[in-house]
Amino acid sequence: MEPQVCLKRKREPSPTPESSKRVKETDGNRVPESEHRSGSRAPRLSLPFDRLQEPVTLKDLTELLQFAALGNTGGLKQPSWCRLHRQKNVSGVSVILLEGLSQAHFYRHYLHFKHLRTKYTSRHSYTPSPGNVISEIFSSEVVNNSPADALGDQKSAQPEGGLQWHPVIRKFGLETRGLTGYLLTQEEMINKHFPVRGMPGSEGFVCTDSDDCVTDSSPLYGLDCEMCLTERGNELTRISLVDSRGSCVLDELVKPPNRILHYLTQFSGITRAMLQPITTTLREVQSKLKKVLPRDAVLVGHSLENDLRALNLIHPHVIDTSLLYRREFGRRFKLKVLAETVLKKQIQTEERKGHDPTEDAQAALELAQYFIHTGPRQVVELYCEELWGGSPTMYQPPVNRATSTHNNNNSSLRFSEALKSSGQSAVFIGKRADNTLDLSNQQWHSSDREVLSSFKRGLDSHSFSVVQLSSFSDHLKAMISTDHHYHTV
Repeated sequence: MEPQVCLKRKREPSPTPESSKRVKETDGNRVPESEHRSGSRAPRLSLPFDRLQEPVTLKDLTELLQFAALGNTGGLKQPSWCRLHRQKNVSGVSVILLEGLSQAHFYRHYLHFKHLRTKYTSRHSYTPSPGNVISEIFSSEVVNNSPADALGDQKSAQPEGGLQWHPVIRKFGLETRGLTGYLLTQEEMINKHFPVRGMPGSEGFVCTDSDDCVTDSSPLYGLDCEMCLTERGNELTRISLVDSRGSCVLDELVKPPNRILHYLTQFSGITRAMLQPITTTLREVQSKLKKVLPRDAVLVGHSLENDLRALNLIHPHVIDTSLLYRREFGRRFKLKVLAETVLKKQIQTEERKGHDPTEDAQAALELAQYFIHTGPRQVVELYCEELWGGSPTMYQPPVNRATSTHNNNNSSLRFSEALKSSGQSAVFIGKRADNTLDLSNQQWHSSDREVLSSFKRGLDSHSFSVVQLSSFSDHLKAMISTDHHYHTV
């Protein structure tokens, strides 16, 4: 994707007709001559000669965004790869993510991009990031260089070992608790894209017959599903459910209602021959699940939101092992890694063709049971080096959000936190995304037209905006899937 950055200029006290117009600048090293003649004080970028042909990385982009939003008053230095002139005149920053659109598309259809040609006078290649760009922007670390030593006081008060700053301990604390202490809240489920009653994208989903509340003695059930690729996307082909003893209580192959494009046998283990005689439908499986699960059941899985979405099922009480053994910045361990390290079990081996959902459901269940029984402190102490790659001393205390960014010395916090503590309003507009913003700062829409309309309405309401346009990317994926089908069937 090619991110486009807009810097909104502060209005001058006594504007002239020329200087009062909105000026938008991106990663360019020149401004129009008319602006020089009018004495414009618009912010602009300049690059050293040796960087003009260099692609911009995600690290470069976040450096620029942080300085543009927080600047010298926030204790930040100029970006290492460019210089932002008149940063004090920046009243807001907008980042537009055009998924799937590259410079090759831009130059191939150059005449159709009149707005981009005139508003963005200089363009640079962007090196795609393997992770989630939105999450990386908001969770990027902001290093503060101002003279105060507030963080030093926090470090001096930190007990030896720094265990409490580990991501698991920061979330769950040091004390062992019952299973209800590890249930996802409704807000966490929404943030992690679980199907939730009344939320966009969950229309038509079936709800289990569940009690409003569960207890520490409620039964755990491990769940895992396998999917294949159809004309409508990923659809269910197999489901496995195990009870709290690890015994399989449901293992069903399922016939997708839409034409299958790819069986994904390498991962699912499902083949054409296996599904050919199957007549079981998704609706039948949903009905069986509702009968098997008691009203106070707690479902356990690894990245369980994908399984529940494949099942078109809403269940309010869940534990996700990828979020129990949590990592920094939204990253997740693979189930295979956790099973091998914690349970000393080999699953998803290369000798086997595809995953065994019963085996995966049992592994997730055992991982949850072990975590609940052992407690977060001992889990971290036992596996900190093997799983998280270091001792607890490597984890540093987070900065107090109530402390302003300009009151810390070489302190660090996430960009979203720095924006909030400096009194700036940030917003994400687009499809559901896993990022560090509060839910109140996220606006989810199903089409680019709705995204653009929402962005225009709130243009002056937020000082930092990230806008995701994805219809072009969806179109490309559909074309690739269709083309792949024609070449493989």
